Amino acid sequence: MPDLAQANIKLTSFSHGGGCGCKIAPGVLAEILKNSSGFPVPKELMVGIETADDAAVYKLNDEQALIATTDFFMPIVDDPYDFGRIAATNAISDVYAMGGTPIMALALVGMPIDKLPLEVIGKILEGGAAICAEAGIPIAGGHTIDSVEPIYGLVVLGLVHPSKVKRNAGAKAGDKLILGKPIGVGILSAALKKGALDSAGYAALISNTTKLNTPGRLLSELAGVNALTDVTGFGLLGHLLELARAAKLSARLEMGLIPLLPQVQPLAEQGYITGASGRNWNGYAQDVVLAENITSVQRSLLTDPQTSGGLLVSCDAAAVAQVLELFRREGFAEAAVIGEMTAGSIAAEVLA
Repeated sequence: MPDLAQANIKLTSFSHGGGCGCKIAPGVLAEILKNSSGFPVPKELMVGIETADDAAVYKLNDEQALIATTDFFMPIVDDPYDFGRIAATNAISDVYAMGGTPIMALALVGMPIDKLPLEVIGKILEGGAAICAEAGIPIAGGHTIDSVEPIYGLVVLGLVHPSKVKRNAGAKAGDKLILGKPIGVGILSAALKKGALDSAGYAALISNTTKLNTPGRLLSELAGVNALTDVTGFGLLGHLLELARAAKLSARLEMGLIPLLPQVQPLAEQGYITGASGRNWNGYAQDVVLAENITSVQRSLLTDPQTSGGLLVSCDAAAVAQVLELFRREGFAEAAVIGEMTAGSIAAEVLA
């Protein structure tokens, strides 16, 4: 477990929610944004808000398109360095999810200056900078404010060839679905906040949330990859539904194929489930068909908010071996086929 000797600060005690579990619930967000898509956009804007994709993409010329994204949240862990690393990894992921290569970041920093020692804030920024260095990009500036809760994240810019942008809207019926990382981050973080996560569980949490989704930039080179997104605050089901809606298809998941982080199943059975999981389900339950033998715990796994979660790939069946090999080569040994896209009404079906 992390050493919290620095003034015995528990960062999570300052926040009402943590990580991507802080997201506004999907149903509420849809209501807020329902009238925001009618304004004119330039022809160079290749990707905007129309399909709830991971980032905006603006065509610069025939060889380059600019990817722009931002992400920030309150602490998911108490260790400031780890919090900074997780937040930075999560923000950079959206560039990879569009098939791009990150080139630069700006820091977004909101801190309760009267409550947090400056050395703790410095450790948060140091953690974020370490991940940016790993991704090969500079933090070229940013903005800071004095806020009630600790908030940290990044604006991230990236580049991609216009013909190789990977949207969440290109899935085809018959595609196989591949998930790059195991799920269960929200459950582990809930257990951590209640003092029920051991050192091995914490290590698994940090390893998963600080692993950069580098396969994304390589997946952009594969013609058989038809759609790409990453799994974050709306849970696996929520982001799968975005992919299905964008393609006007249905999706079928097989519960037994979905990889889970260590300790997640027993912790979920003990009740360590976030409030965001229930809000997620309430926001999209009408579009999901669960097999009768899917348990309430399994449903919570499907809606569990993932912070810095894995890439979700929709690809031709013939490309599965190549996609899995790419993931393995990049260090994602647990990447797995978890279902498929099907023709039909816009919904997700989950089989046991």
